Amino acid sequence: MILLSVLPSMAASVKLYESPARGKRTIEVGDMFYIYIEVSDVDGRPEIPSNIGGAKVMYFDHTGQSSRMSNVNGHVTQSTSNTWTVTLRAQKEGTYTLGPISVGGVKSNQLKYTIGKAQGGNSGSSGMTGDASDPRRQDSNSDKPKFIGKGDGNLFMKATVTESNVYEQQALVYTVKLYTTYDAIKFIGATAAPKFDGFVVEESKAISNSLDYETLNGKTYATAVIARYIIFPQMTGQLKVVGNTYTVSVDQREYYHDPFWGNMAVSSPLQLNVSPNDLTINVKPLPSPKPADFSGGVGKFTIASQLKTNTFKTNQAASIEYIVTGTGNLKYIQLPDLSTLYPPQLEVYTPKTEVKANVGAANVSGSVSFDYSFMPLEEGDFRIPAVSLVYFNPESGKYETSTSKEYNITVGKGKSSGKSQTNTRLKFNSDLLEVNLNGLSNDHKPIIYGFAYWLFYIIPFAALFVAVIAYRRYIKSHADMVALNSKRANKLARRRLRKASAAMKSGNVDLFYDELLIAMWGYLGDKLKMPTSELMRDNIKVVLESKDIPQDNIVNLLDILDRCEFAKYSPESGKAGMSEMYDSAIDAINQLEKSFKSAK
Repeated sequence: MILLSVLPSMAASVKLYESPARGKRTIEVGDMFYIYIEVSDVDGRPEIPSNIGGAKVMYFDHTGQSSRMSNVNGHVTQSTSNTWTVTLRAQKEGTYTLGPISVGGVKSNQLKYTIGKAQGGNSGSSGMTGDASDPRRQDSNSDKPKFIGKGDGNLFMKATVTESNVYEQQALVYTVKLYTTYDAIKFIGATAAPKFDGFVVEESKAISNSLDYETLNGKTYATAVIARYIIFPQMTGQLKVVGNTYTVSVDQREYYHDPFWGNMAVSSPLQLNVSPNDLTINVKPLPSPKPADFSGGVGKFTIASQLKTNTFKTNQAASIEYIVTGTGNLKYIQLPDLSTLYPPQLEVYTPKTEVKANVGAANVSGSVSFDYSFMPLEEGDFRIPAVSLVYFNPESGKYETSTSKEYNITVGKGKSSGKSQTNTRLKFNSDLLEVNLNGLSNDHKPIIYGFAYWLFYIIPFAALFVAVIAYRRYIKSHADMVALNSKRANKLARRRLRKASAAMKSGNVDLFYDELLIAMWGYLGDKLKMPTSELMRDNIKVVLESKDIPQDNIVNLLDILDRCEFAKYSPESGKAGMSEMYDSAIDAINQLEKSFKSAK
């Protein structure tokens, strides 16, 4: 009897059964629900379902495995069972049938399921509530990120600047800080840089590597500095800094009641678009009158000098170095014209400048070195005067001066140079050579009469003419970068796909799908001449249809984008399908290129 009861359980079988979303008894439009494929003692795996009635396939993965072993009178039998889960989003009311499906020659049962009408308050899996006019609410069939503008109570960004009333060229720190109550931040990516109109920008690497906690208005948030810039205003008046949009992927915790375990919670991925607040900065002009020898420096600086020796030779080059250190707009500092300060017996040349700047969390600090070469022209004792650096200090609101050291030098006699030779007397040698006129022909023609001579003029003018035409064409083609990028969108996409191919070969799943999505979205943005802010699934579909692209190509493209987006959150499933996804992306781009050419 035991043997008879065990053997049927060991038989090969394929079973289909469904489960509504957690915490619900029925499936409603907009809900996520699951169909499980349980394969027992079958050597094979089911195919990814391509079309399921009333629902859209969002995710497919191997989610479970179990084995059983039985020993009856020394006879050992073993059974294995594997479970695959199909995650779907209900889209249309009705009763539907799935199956039977075949795995390894074994057919499954036929599964019937019913999708009911969405009840009030249901907003899909977003977990948000509120009025229907709230911009945070999305249609249940939408796969686009939830847009929350300047933020909500659970996630927002705050932009700050160290001062809002400053002087021209004064260094300011612009910081973007993230505040969130979500359980985990998986990804933060900027769609574009902030708009600093009227500023020179230095990006700082002093951002957060981990989350901190801060209490704001009685509520505790996890916080992180995600961007920091040192900005220098270049004009006076009211200047505006416009915050950019960030895409943030978080884990949203959903609570439900399990009959056996009681109240439980599960985390689900959620993608949001959020931008920080804009800022207005009042920039004042530097006080007048400006000193005549003002260096252009705004900050706090000191100047020092280095001279290796005080003894020199005439007509032999020497060098002196001036080093400016401090914090502020180091790159814009200029020293006065040393040729007007040095003695006329010392000829000064243009300096070699080297900037060593460190962009920190609060300012730009470092040094600028000016390496001057000079040449003594006469013997004697001379004085190299001190060099003054005049700068504006925003802390004191005054022009301040830092002075270098002066030097007394001695110049001895050196080797004569080309200049000194001009003063020596030329000796006339009367021993002239006799001219031999034998062998000279009377039919000699000047070289100017030959065609080869004129080629030296014709070839450069022809080359210049061709170069001007080529350059004008280059300028014309690059005047409209949007149109140029549209023409070479396929080439740019293939260049980006090489990075995805390298990530696939190294087995880096996250990097592979990131690079693949960048290539696909970048191709669509370039080809359709759409800015990043308008690259949304519905917009792309409308534009492609307006360009007479076949519907099959549009559906295939959007399907690949959906599969890439969801594969990013499942490394096990994404790793198995990287090669197929890569080939599908290339094929989709090639089909679109052919369709665009046919439409033309």
